[in-house]
Amino acid sequence: MIYDIRLVIDYAYAAPSDGVRTILRLIPQGDAAQSVHSALLTIDPPPDERRDFTDFFGNVTTTVGWHHPVTAITYSLQTRIDRLPDPPFLDLSPPLAALAATLAAQQGLDPLSPHHFSGASARVAPLEEVTDFARDCLSPGMTVFQAVQAIGQALHRRLEFDAAATTVDTTPAEAFAQGRGVCQDFAHVMIAALRGIGVPAGYVSGFLRTFPPPGQPRLEGADAMHAWVQAWCGPEMGWVEFDPTNDQMAGPDYVTVARGRDYGDVLPVHGVLRSAGGQTSGQSVDMVPAEE
Repeated sequence: MIYDIRLVIDYAYAAPSDGVRTILRLIPQGDAAQSVHSALLTIDPPPDERRDFTDFFGNVTTTVGWHHPVTAITYSLQTRIDRLPDPPFLDLSPPLAALAATLAAQQGLDPLSPHHFSGASARVAPLEEVTDFARDCLSPGMTVFQAVQAIGQALHRRLEFDAAATTVDTTPAEAFAQGRGVCQDFAHVMIAALRGIGVPAGYVSGFLRTFPPPGQPRLEGADAMHAWVQAWCGPEMGWVEFDPTNDQMAGPDYVTVARGRDYGDVLPVHGVLRSAGGQTSGQSVDMVPAEE
């Protein structure tokens, strides 16, 4: 399926902002599941500095800076992605009880090595209550993949989606305790749960195609960036991706932008500035099949 995706992120500052310097991870990456036909990231006003490169985890990264005061910044992405069909699916993962030995036998430290995704990261630390929850989801003889599905499905039942319940700085412990949050919270709690039982897990950011209610038109700009989880299911099966917010495997309706250990590794816009007063921001996403 070929998708045309348009993303716009706006910032407006109460007073002119000086010394702005920002890291962007907005351009989708090409991999075995998706091919990037075109991608154009435009910035208004144009920055005085810009550098594009690939970070350690393979994410397309842009750094920008302004040497003069600005009162507003708009980041606009226009991209065409060919999301390839998923191959036939077989559970080739080892028994969960054998995963520790399987993981110990892995020698590599390449960007997708499971060792990078096994321990605590900046935003996801071990949580006893979440690990206990994960263990309660398990049955004797489960494979790693069955455990990933069981935990993701249980978290979908345990947590309620609530866009007003959390902020970007809410911890997994807080989201789990209150039982509600957004896709970032669902992903962070699931990562903590999987790592707690020894399954390497990471954070995936990207776009998810949404569908309007029957008989209603699709609203332009109504979508948003999304987050889900990748889990390592052994050397034969490799990484699989599960969306606990929607209780499903990440399939052809998902387009990946960036991968990392947690949200801190994939922040779409992250930077510093000097200003006075507050700021406002907005985001809109359109993800439309090319034939529509």
